[in-house]
Amino acid sequence: MYSSPPTPSDTQAAYSDPPGCLRRFLIPVLAVLITSSLLVFGLSKIEIVQAESPALSAESDTTLRPGISPLFTPEVKYWENEIIAWSEEYQLDPNLVATVMQIESCGFLLAESGAGAKGLFQVMPYHFQEGENPFEPDTNAKRGLKYLRQAKEAGGSSRMALAGYNGGINGAAQPDDQWTDETTRYVYWGIRIYKDARNGLDHSARLDEWLAHGGASLCKKASESQKD
Repeated sequence: MYSSPPTPSDTQAAYSDPPGCLRRFLIPVLAVLITSSLLVFGLSKIEIVQAESPALSAESDTTLRPGISPLFTPEVKYWENEIIAWSEEYQLDPNLVATVMQIESCGFLLAESGAGAKGLFQVMPYHFQEGENPFEPDTNAKRGLKYLRQAKEAGGSSRMALAGYNGGINGAAQPDDQWTDETTRYVYWGIRIYKDARNGLDHSARLDEWLAHGGASLCKKASESQKD
């Protein structure tokens, strides 16, 4: 709360001419009191501005927001609780995990590629141990996300994590112009979707583009399987 400004009589009384000895002690004391008041006033003003302007104190840091970004399709958000748990277990950003699930399977548990990749994270058979069910969600996440983390650690960035996940860690280490067309496309889709999610957007034009280029049919299968 701001104090009322002093009246002329108050000001005159405060600065009346005291005896010489007293004046030598009183003036420095008054200077300290005035300086302290100005500091308190300034700090109070800063606190009020911050309270009235949340933008000054709240950064758009999606790592502090619960859950995954709302821009992902409903079929991926269906797995949100599991994505959060897996992200904590394998030390990955939930939005990166959701991005990989989005472009790998759109949340379709029984997804299988022509090359033989299986499940939510489209893991190749040679990553599984004998007796493991590749379509069991936790097993598929364990094998897929451990490799994603290794790719991120090897490449040092989310972009290289995506490239390594699709093209192999050794393949991603090659110059970009030596990547396969598939890996180039994968990074094109993934990195923009991921950045939109990290930036707190509710919608991603790149995700729309992915859906229009065939992703919608995969999401349709996922949606039908999640209704059962």
